[in-house]
Amino acid sequence: MSQAADCSSIFLNTMRPTHKRWRIACAAIYSRRVLCSLLGEVLSANKEKRLLPRTHFSPSYAAIDIDCNKGNDGSMCYAGGLSQEILAKIVREKDKGSLRELGGVEGVASALETDLQKGINGNAEDLHSRRYEFGPNTYRRPPVRGLFYFVLEAFKDSIILILLGCAAFSLAFGIKEHGLKDGWYDGGSISIAIFLVVAVSAGSNFRQEQEFEKLSKKSDDIKVEIVRTGRRQEISIFDIVVGDVVYLKTGDQIPADGLFLNGHSLLVDESSMTGESDYISISSNENPFLVSGTKVVDGNGHMLVTSVGMNTLWGKMMSSINRNSDEKTPLQARLYKLTSCIGKIGLAIAFLVLLVLVVRYFTGNTADDNGNREFNGKNTKIDEVMNSLASIFAAAVTIVVVAIPEGLPLAVTLTLAYSMKKMMADQALVRKLAACETMGSATTICTDKTGTLTGNQMKVTEFWLREESVNEDTSAISPNILELLHQGVGLNTAGSIFRPNSTSMPEISGSPTEKAVLSWAVHKLGMDMEKLKKSCNIHQVEIFNSEKKRSGVLMSKIGDKSIHVHWKGAAEMILAMCSAHFGIDGAVKDIDEQTMMKYKEIIKGMADRSLRCIAFAYKEIIQESEIQDCDHDYGNTQLAQDSLTLLGLVGLKDPCRSGVKEAVDACQNAGVSIKMITGDNIFTARAIAVECGILKPNQDLSGVVVEGEEFRNYSDNERLEKVNRIRVMARSSPSDKLLMVQCLRKKGEVVAVTGDGTNDAPALKEADIGLSMGFQGTEVAKASSDIVILDDNFSSVVTVLRWGRCVHNNIQKFIQFQLTVNASVLVINTVAVISSGEVPLTAVQLLWVNLIMDTLGALALATERPTEDLMEKKPVGQTGPLISNAMWRNLIAQALYQIVALLTLQFKGRSIFSVDEKVKKTLIFNTFVLCQVFNEFNARNLEGKNVFKGIHKNRLFIGIIWLTIILQVVMVELLQRFADTERLDWRQWCSCIAIAAVSWPIGWVAKCIPVP
Repeated sequence: MSQAADCSSIFLNTMRPTHKRWRIACAAIYSRRVLCSLLGEVLSANKEKRLLPRTHFSPSYAAIDIDCNKGNDGSMCYAGGLSQEILAKIVREKDKGSLRELGGVEGVASALETDLQKGINGNAEDLHSRRYEFGPNTYRRPPVRGLFYFVLEAFKDSIILILLGCAAFSLAFGIKEHGLKDGWYDGGSISIAIFLVVAVSAGSNFRQEQEFEKLSKKSDDIKVEIVRTGRRQEISIFDIVVGDVVYLKTGDQIPADGLFLNGHSLLVDESSMTGESDYISISSNENPFLVSGTKVVDGNGHMLVTSVGMNTLWGKMMSSINRNSDEKTPLQARLYKLTSCIGKIGLAIAFLVLLVLVVRYFTGNTADDNGNREFNGKNTKIDEVMNSLASIFAAAVTIVVVAIPEGLPLAVTLTLAYSMKKMMADQALVRKLAACETMGSATTICTDKTGTLTGNQMKVTEFWLREESVNEDTSAISPNILELLHQGVGLNTAGSIFRPNSTSMPEISGSPTEKAVLSWAVHKLGMDMEKLKKSCNIHQVEIFNSEKKRSGVLMSKIGDKSIHVHWKGAAEMILAMCSAHFGIDGAVKDIDEQTMMKYKEIIKGMADRSLRCIAFAYKEIIQESEIQDCDHDYGNTQLAQDSLTLLGLVGLKDPCRSGVKEAVDACQNAGVSIKMITGDNIFTARAIAVECGILKPNQDLSGVVVEGEEFRNYSDNERLEKVNRIRVMARSSPSDKLLMVQCLRKKGEVVAVTGDGTNDAPALKEADIGLSMGFQGTEVAKASSDIVILDDNFSSVVTVLRWGRCVHNNIQKFIQFQLTVNASVLVINTVAVISSGEVPLTAVQLLWVNLIMDTLGALALATERPTEDLMEKKPVGQTGPLISNAMWRNLIAQALYQIVALLTLQFKGRSIFSVDEKVKKTLIFNTFVLCQVFNEFNARNLEGKNVFKGIHKNRLFIGIIWLTIILQVVMVELLQRFADTERLDWRQWCSCIAIAAVSWPIGWVAKCIPVP
């Protein structure tokens, strides 16, 4: 020991201030080695097992450990020699031996300076020090794909590569034939046009990637309940530090690696980490290890955090997973098929154009700009032949580019990304891309009541003791009954009460129901939670179960041999377990048939007033007579469920949310059926359904309102026959909800389901669209859902429905717009080539049209906001045609007009306007582009005649229209060499605008034609 001390003093005396921390560490390491060597000799001499890990916390180590409460950076020092590696290894390998050597969970907590009851200090200095020592609870995300990645992806497109080849070919031969000054125009023009198309496409995809990354971070930021300085509070999972005490309940994701402190019936699903489907039981003795990323499937408890972030297996695994934002939705898959089909037609026409042009060239039927014959047999230079063939090939390839509607997938991506961003602002977080469009096809919404249709702001408004209402004056209640009520409320709860001091207001946490009951007990019954817990022992807890709809606790008072069982739950279910009841004076009387009927009437009366009715009951068990062994294992005891004594009934008011009735009416007007599925009794459910507008006040309720038990007892055929008529299902379990979803889907319905509990996960996965709740939803429910409703409000569900329809509608607008252009280009070029051997639009001009059509058009039409008339139509089926009859009508009318107008200019333009060939081609190009500009307005409304309705709300659309017009003016007036155009005078511009503007009256007339 003296050797170690001397060595330590030498180090301390010679250290310099700048190296203080390193010198201290060196002294500690050297001293520990000496001690370990001496300890090994002693243990060897005594032939005892060597337990080196204990030296980390032995008194001798503490004696020579230099007292550094703070390092040079101001951070606190924790745990002596306890390293992060040791903590991580214990949980990762589930090493109970090493845990025992460290003093068990209590030893680890002491080393981490954590109070098992009050948690850590939690001030700024403490949190900073813990993050410095053990790291933050975050993991390294895979790098976000940059703009350059999407540029490369765009250049991988086969059409773009062919065009680049054509550009290089044309550039080389042009420079060789005309010199650098004049020879670069054709090839350079194609190259610049390709660059613009690639830049816009890559920019759009890059922006979408950034949006997905933001949504991903938002989705990962879950809330966790922790205890710091005795206060239970909710924080972000990213703010958890080593040493925190975390409260876990059913449905939670375990936020970090840790050790079990206390709790009841805790079961964990570790399949996400181990692949094993069996649930793992967590207990202090057998298995106290909790692994980050796993899910709590039953029970509740507290855990001590020992490792966070990249020190956990979950963190390492998540950092290696690439998030796929290239997920293809069903609509995108269908559009790819449509694109492929149109592309084949375009390819065939392009090949025909190529063949005709090549034949005409080699037969001497083509002329250059001076009117001279281009091919003169052997007199024509090979360079000239190759350059001409390159131009012909480029024109054919460009026709393919314009013919293939590549903008369709881009339009879907843009409208989905845009709608996801807007839905986030409207309190809906999209987890799965396909849900955006699928929601537009929803025909039925199965919704919960509590927190979705109602505000989840519960308050106890009625209290019944025996058969009398006790609302304000509780002083007449017997002290014995008050004590039992305190026990039944304060011990049989998943909530908690924190009071910093005797004069401050209590802070109550838990579910809305728990908070309402606890608040009532504190303020009306005078319950002191802290005093109650100190005076009682809890032996066993049966947590609330959505199937049984009750919770129970087995407890005893300290110093009292008797044990009490307390039950709390749905009033009619608890009442069925009772055989006696209390009076206000404390006298116990049997419940006869008449009294039972009276209680049922009280419960029904509260339910008719839209109150949730909860009952409290208890039973006293004499230990000597009913439990033989004083050291009985209560964990295996079945709580008594009969011959209980009723303590009282409470009614909780949870009013409907504002705007819910209007939202329900909007859904019903849109042809969407609303079904309310709730665990409340049938009377409460019916009253809330009427209040929300799901049921009409005088509606015939035969087969419309059922209970879960009745529904599950139907035969398969009966369920299929009756499921569409059902509007309310009361006293239902999660399995009943799943059964209803399955029946509805068998009937061909597109079903959206809301859910917040762990047991709702199967129904959320089974539904076409799973909607979990942001506030009350468990992490298991959120992970099983497609969309998270952040404010738990049914009005937000309707907003999602409206956006879903908007996505489908915007895609249809763009399909109509793009196919009109495709049809016009293909027909015009084919007819012109076959008749005269000339392509009216050059490669550069067609690429410009492609840019307007594919990218700017997609931006303009894909970002339309939802309108009210969308909710006046019936749901759109998922398998219905992408191109409706109304779209065919509009498309054919506009395409025919453009074909006639432009072919007239092609064959008669020179004589009509008295211009030369080059000006005529410019007129064709200018008129064609302006036709698309005017047709974009027509595409805004597929069936409505007023195409300007709501246009002032879409500034992006207006901006793109003006941008297109300005760029077109620049192309025609300033970039003649680049675009192969000639300047037009004001009369010619007016003529082009007038011809294009005819698109509006033609569109109006076409929409007057009825279609089936």
